[in-house]
Amino acid sequence: MAEPILTVENLVKRYDDTTVLDGLSFQVYQGEVIVIVGPSGCGKSTLLRCINALEPIQGGEIRLRGELVSAESKNLSALRQKIGMVFQSYDLFPHMTVLDNILLAPTKVQKRPKAEVTAEAQALLARVGLSEKADQYPRQLSGGQKQRVAIVRALCMHPEILLFDEVTAALDPEMVREVLEVILNLAEQGRTMLIVTHEMQFARAIADRVMFLDGGNFVESGPPDTFFTAPQTLRAKQFLQTFTFERKG
Repeated sequence: MAEPILTVENLVKRYDDTTVLDGLSFQVYQGEVIVIVGPSGCGKSTLLRCINALEPIQGGEIRLRGELVSAESKNLSALRQKIGMVFQSYDLFPHMTVLDNILLAPTKVQKRPKAEVTAEAQALLARVGLSEKADQYPRQLSGGQKQRVAIVRALCMHPEILLFDEVTAALDPEMVREVLEVILNLAEQGRTMLIVTHEMQFARAIADRVMFLDGGNFVESGPPDTFFTAPQTLRAKQFLQTFTFERKG
C-alpha cells in the first residue's frame, strides 16, 4: 500500500487546562479528500492550524511525507509551502491588487520568476472565472470572489496538500456555491485535501472519507454514504439530526 502523504499520531492540543485534541491519530493518502465535521468548538479549525504548525502542540507528531512538521523544524518554512491553507477570512492584503496578492509568496518566498508565476496566476484566475479581476483590489470583490482568489493564491505555491477551514462560513448563501464548485473541481483533478465544513451536502458530495470530531477525538470515520445514511455511533446520529427538520402537524 502507498505511503501516506500526511500522518498525525497521538496529537494533543491544550489551551491552559482545556484539552481540545486528545491523542488524535489519522493518515491522509495522495489524492484523498477528507472532510472533518463536528459541532462548533470541537477543535476542527485548531486541528488544521496544528497541521500547518500555526499552533503549538503539547503531544504527538505531525509528519508530511515522513518529515516532522513542528515549530522547531529547521525546514518549517519549506514544509509550510507544501501545505496550502485557505482560511475563512480570506486574508488578502487590501492595498494590493488581486494579482499582486497571488504573486507575493511565490516570488518572494519561493524566488520563482515573476513572469512564470504571473502566467500561472492568470491561468488559474481564468479557471475560477476571475480573469477580469486581476487588477482590482479586494474591496472591489464579493466575498465569494475573495475566497476564490485565496484558493488561487494557495494553488500558486504548488502545495502537496490543501487545508480548507470553513471557507464558506462568512459567505452569503448565493456565494457559497461558486466557491464549493471550485473545490469540487480540485477534487476531480486529484488534489489531496483536508476540508473542515458545516455544509453537509457538500461534504457528502466531495469526501472520500468523513471524520466526525467530538470530545477531542474522532468518534466515527468512514465513507460518506455510510456516515450520512447509517452512522455507527449514537453521537454521530445525534449530530446529523441537527441538520434534519420535519414539519409537524
